[in-house]
Amino acid sequence: MKIAITGGTGFLGRTLVRLLQETGHEPVILTRNPENSNRDVQQVGYLHRDSRPESELGTVDAIVNLAGTSINDGRWTEERKAAILESRIRTTSEVLRIIRALPEKPKVLVNASAVGVYPYSEKAVFTEDSPQGDGFLPGVVREWEWKAQAAEDVGVRTAFMRFGILLGRGGGALPLISLPYRLFAGGTVGSGRQWVSWIHVEDAARAILFALESDSISGPVNTVAPGALRMKDFGKEVGRALGRPHWMPAPAFALKAALGEKSEIVLKGQHVVPKRLEQAGFRFKFPDARSALEEIYQA
Repeated sequence: MKIAITGGTGFLGRTLVRLLQETGHEPVILTRNPENSNRDVQQVGYLHRDSRPESELGTVDAIVNLAGTSINDGRWTEERKAAILESRIRTTSEVLRIIRALPEKPKVLVNASAVGVYPYSEKAVFTEDSPQGDGFLPGVVREWEWKAQAAEDVGVRTAFMRFGILLGRGGGALPLISLPYRLFAGGTVGSGRQWVSWIHVEDAARAILFALESDSISGPVNTVAPGALRMKDFGKEVGRALGRPHWMPAPAFALKAALGEKSEIVLKGQHVVPKRLEQAGFRFKFPDARSALEEIYQA
C-alpha cells in the first residue's frame, strides 16, 4: 500500500515509517518542511497557504494522521491547552480537505487518539464501549475523533487509535519516567494505586498497520498492551530493568506544585484494555511491562 503519514518524523511516526518499509509498503510523509527532511522517504509539503499535497500524492491507499502538539511539554497554561487542541483540529481538517480533493479516495484513515478520553478511576476497567470522561483531555479527544469521523462521509473507513503511554528508546514518556531511577531516586509516584495503561512503540506501530490492513476495524481502538499496571508496580519494573532501587516516593503535592493541572497525567490514571484489537486477532510482541522494559533498556 501507498500510505501518507502526518507526524511521520515523530517518535511513533519514525517507528511506523520503518515498519512500513520493512513490510513492503510505501510511506509518504506529509510535512511542513519537506526541504529539511529525510530523503529516504518521499516528502510532500502541507499546511502552508500555497501547499497542494493532493497534486503530489497521486493515488494513496491510506492516510495515517499522527500529528499534534505534545501534551507532555510545558505546563498546561490556557495558551498551551488551546495549542494542544488547535494543532489536532487543524491537522485533521487538512487531512479531510486532502481526502476530499483526491480524485480517488483512500480506503482508510487511521487517526491518532488517546486513552485520556476515559475518566480517571482506580477501580473501573475501560473498553472502547465505556463511558467517556469530562474535563480537558476527554474534551480534546472527543473533538479530535469527531472531526476525523467526517472521513466516513466520503466512504473512507476510519479508525481512532486510542494510545496509552508510549514506551521506547529515544522518545515518549519513558525518558522522563526513568530519570529518577537513573539518579537512584526512583520510587512511588503519588498514591501508587493509579493505573498506567501503556504500549511499546513497536506494538503501537504494528497495531496501526494491523488497522490499515483489517477491513473490519473502524471507530475507537484502545491501543494499549493488555498488561496495565498500577503506578507502584510499574515503577518497580522500571527500577528492575535499570538495576536501580525503587524507594524514594514522589508525593502528590510536590507534583501538583511542579506540573499544575498536567500532574493529573501521572497522579491519576485509567485501566484500559485492548478489547477490539484482541478480538480482531492482534498479537502483542510485548504484552507485559517486564518484556517491554527489558527490550528497551537491554537492547
